[in-house]
Amino acid sequence: MSSMKKLFGILLVAGLVAGSSLANSEDDVNARTAPVGSTCMSGDDCAAAPAPAAAAGPKSGKDVYGGFCTTCHGAGLMGAPKLGSAADWGPRAGKGKDTLYTHAIGGFNSMPPKGMCASCSDDEIKAAVDYMLDNSK
Repeated sequence: MSSMKKLFGILLVAGLVAGSSLANSEDDVNARTAPVGSTCMSGDDCAAAPAPAAAAGPKSGKDVYGGFCTTCHGAGLMGAPKLGSAADWGPRAGKGKDTLYTHAIGGFNSMPPKGMCASCSDDEIKAAVDYMLDNSK
């Protein structure tokens, strides 16, 4: 065996022995395999970290429109009435706001329930409908 192969073999074995004793301690294995979010247990110092702030209040109709409705209602995709188009919104507004609210919340034709804003409250969806109506006269 050449001296280079012998040296490589010795270094490889030394590295494996050293690495296995460090990398496989029970604490290391537990830390690497702990479920996500379970590393900070009640009573630990990290458990006292402040929780992220909740939203200050309900989203405005403009915010809901900008975050969810604009994709379809901005371009008129799949027959959605376009924001700013009195011709698109006039006949729908003639059916009354309650009908528009029911369609927006429950879904209608190609529109999914709540326009895919599952986290939006019914009141936030109604505010988005009002925003679109007010800006489409």
